[in-house]
Amino acid sequence: MIFEVKHGMTHAIFETGGKQYRVKEGDEIYIEKLNAEENEKIKFDKVLAVLSEENPKMGSPYVKGASVTAKIIKSGKAKKIIVYKMKKRKGYHRKQGHRQPYTKVEILKIAVRTTKSKEVKEDGT
Repeated sequence: MIFEVKHGMTHAIFETGGKQYRVKEGDEIYIEKLNAEENEKIKFDKVLAVLSEENPKMGSPYVKGASVTAKIIKSGKAKKIIVYKMKKRKGYHRKQGHRQPYTKVEILKIAVRTTKSKEVKEDGT
C-alpha cells in the first residue's frame, strides 16, 4: 500500500464504524453515527497509519500513541433510498425506504507520540 503525500501534509488512516477513512487536518467527512453532541470533541485511537513526508508510520494493526482528534459539526440522516423487492409472476413485491444516519466531523489534529530509542551500552564483559 503506497500513498503519495503532498509537501508538508500529514495524512492519517483511521477506523471507525467498521470503515476506514483517510484524512488530513481540516478535512470534513461523513462517518457512521456517533452518540455525541454537536461541537463536542472526540478522539479516534484506532489509527492504522500516519503518512508524512519525513516519517511515515504503519501500524500492526494500529500505530501506538497515534490519535486523530475531531469536532462534531452535525448529525443527521442521508437522503432516502428505495428498496424494492419483487418476484416475477408470483404477485410478490415489497417497497421500503431507508435513511442512513450519519455524523459530520471536522478533523482538528493528527497526533503521534514520538518515542526516543534507548541507546544500548555494549560492555566488554
